[in-house]
This record gives sequence, structure tokens and C-alpha cells, in this order.
Amino acid sequence: MARIFKINDLQANTNQIVGTRGYMSPEYVMEGIFSVKSDVFSFGVLLLEIVSGRKIHGHLQIDGRPLNLVGYAWELWKAGSPFELVDAILRESCSKDQVLRCIHVGLLCVEDNAVDRPIMSDVISMLTSEAQLPLPKQPAFSNARSIVEEKPAETGSINDVSMSTMYAR
Repeated sequence: MARIFKINDLQANTNQIVGTRGYMSPEYVMEGIFSVKSDVFSFGVLLLEIVSGRKIHGHLQIDGRPLNLVGYAWELWKAGSPFELVDAILRESCSKDQVLRCIHVGLLCVEDNAVDRPIMSDVISMLTSEAQLPLPKQPAFSNARSIVEEKPAETGSINDVSMSTMYAR
């Protein structure tokens, strides 16, 4: 999205909405407005998908309410149990603090109001530092659009995972 901008543009508007449902920011979907914060929203969705091993439109429920991945992550966050979001394959091999930070940053990236979302350079800083993060607000599109009858697979991830450690030469 951000590639569409002219060099000095911070925001633009379009009448033709194109993109993948679930990854598009609310201001783009509802009003055709896109900005650098639109890419931040998409990145937040991707971050939550990677941590959870689930797709944005997975079959998720809390208390019988169908939720998309963003809504599911938000409900777990509010309940004080965000680690339940983490893919079972990653739980044993990851740093709990680092993965919780990824969830926290992911939720900051998918906030409803673009002004409340961090810019990408701040996202990188948040992920690579241990500085205290602001509390996330209610994310955009946190409710599923249709009732889901299927339950999520108990085995966890739908993704193949490989763990790599990088070392300097």
C-alpha cells in the first residue's frame, strides 16, 4: 500500500478498494483512505498470525461467540491470558516474554484508529527493545461476520514452522 504514495504524501484516498479481506485497515475499507498506517495494520495481522499459527479468518470462539483472529487475540488479552494465543508448536521453544511482546505489538498495530497505531519504525523499535509499551485499545474488526460452527483443530498450527538461530560471522 505505502508504495502508492508520492514522496511527500502521508495519506491518500481512492474510490476503488482492492486488497485481501482481514488485512486491510478499517479506514481503507470504510472510506478508501490509505496511509503508512494501513501497512502497519496489515503487519499487525501478520504478526498475530505468525505467533498463533492461525489465519485471520480461522474458526475461533470464546463463550460461543465467533471471532476472527484479531478479536480472539483481543479477548485473550483482556482476560489476562494472551499466551493461550501462541501456537502449541512454539510454546515450548520460544521465550515467553518475547512472544507476549509480539502479541502486544500486534495488538497495537491493529487498533481501530490509525492515529493510535505506531509507525513502522516504532514497531521495529518496540520489537527489538525492552521498553515499556502502551496498553492496546480495542482493535478494528475484532468480531467475526458470520457464525462459525466448526471448532479449531486441537493440534494447533496450520503452518509449517522452522526455527533458525542467526549468528554473526
